[in-house]
Amino acid sequence: MSGRGGESAPDPTAPAIAFERVSKWFGAHAALRGVSLAVAPGERVVVCGPSGSGKSTLIRCVNRLEAHDEGRILVEGIEVDDDPRRVRAIRREVGMVFQSFNLFPHLSVLENCILAPMRVRGMARAEAEELAMSYLARVRIPEQAEKLPHALSGGQQQRVAIARALCMRPRIMLFDEPTSALDPEMIKEVLDVIGELAETGMTMVCVTHEMGFARRLADRMVFMDAGEIVEAGPPERLFRAPEAPRLRDFLAQILRD
Repeated sequence: MSGRGGESAPDPTAPAIAFERVSKWFGAHAALRGVSLAVAPGERVVVCGPSGSGKSTLIRCVNRLEAHDEGRILVEGIEVDDDPRRVRAIRREVGMVFQSFNLFPHLSVLENCILAPMRVRGMARAEAEELAMSYLARVRIPEQAEKLPHALSGGQQQRVAIARALCMRPRIMLFDEPTSALDPEMIKEVLDVIGELAETGMTMVCVTHEMGFARRLADRMVFMDAGEIVEAGPPERLFRAPEAPRLRDFLAQILRD
């Protein structure tokens, strides 16, 4: 199924995301070393690990923000490669929320949300605005629709970024350390929104250092170190009885902090 064109329907039997022995180098540095991982449709996977472990690189390869060097990545049966049709097809169905909010500073909150649906999906403005307002209500900031991003708090800007991604009606959502740029008092509001989204059954992969969030909401936790998956499994088991010494050391440090 990996040879399909970008406009074909997804394979309902395929994993939502499949990494098959994926490697990625930045010069002489191996960011990913033969990573294999399958994410089932509707599964909530949290990826954690120390800084530089390859977490963000892994999910950035899903929608070709980074190009992997070896192995295969398939999204709903479509192989991620250099074919621009496939890249466009994947990006239409995979939403992403970044560490820094990446909002257009000169556009209002509403304009930020309707831009992609109109340009990429061909949605009429009235329909796009109605959709955007529904998602801004879901993330609990509809009253901010006409403001520019600089007038919002960091937590509000990240909620706008989540609403903007949802306006493309993706089947998969990727979160790359969505709270790392926030002040401590703003982290909970963003995690609460992501938690509510998780309950809708959407496929989600979240890179985070928020271990309480991982424990509550993940179906599976994946621990990475030095570009490799060291251990994976249900959060309760990994927290209660981690097998890998590197994971035991990581949890001891992060839970102590």
